[in-house]
Amino acid sequence: MLIDFERVEKIKKTLLEKYPHNIAKSELNFQNNFQLIVAVVLSAQCTDKRVNLITPQLFQKFPTPQKMAKADFSEVRSLISSCNLFQNKSKYLINLSNQLLENFSGEVPLNQKDLMSLSGVGQKTANVVLIEGGGANLMAVDTHVFRVSHRLELSSAKTPEKTESDLSELFRTDLGQLHQAFVLFGRYICKAREPDCGNCFFSDLCNFRKNDLIK
Repeated sequence: MLIDFERVEKIKKTLLEKYPHNIAKSELNFQNNFQLIVAVVLSAQCTDKRVNLITPQLFQKFPTPQKMAKADFSEVRSLISSCNLFQNKSKYLINLSNQLLENFSGEVPLNQKDLMSLSGVGQKTANVVLIEGGGANLMAVDTHVFRVSHRLELSSAKTPEKTESDLSELFRTDLGQLHQAFVLFGRYICKAREPDCGNCFFSDLCNFRKNDLIK
């Protein structure tokens, strides 16, 4: 894919201006890195809004990995039952809490390799934790980032991992802020089913609607 680097720089500058640091933040509610990783695990194939309805009771009952590690599976499952994939996620939360105690003295590690050794934590989840918990210069590709980056023709990759690599190569700096900007832009403007093209600030750079109309 031929890259127009002037266009890429314009997209980057616009995203950073429209979503400054005080706006480009996760919409998940959490108070510490343990709550962060739990919330991010729950957010897989589930909306942040739904996760934020679930976590207050969950964190009240199991505020630490020590508490979560000893949790009864059925109780965790009941507390997160309105979340997609709640059966698997219940196992993940208990298992990763035990792993944190056994391997990391109860602390959430802030490097990708160690994070990905935890139950239920893939590359995207690890990167989100590193961005939010450690301010890392990383790109994390969820469904919003994948959709927006492909509509803006920044990547034609078939997988989130390759898309992450493409975006990291293109932008290089401010990746954490750009990740959140992509998420918010995709969540509220460049939506999956009914994109709000009338309020899009990339109308002069995006061929998605033009192509759609041609079809």
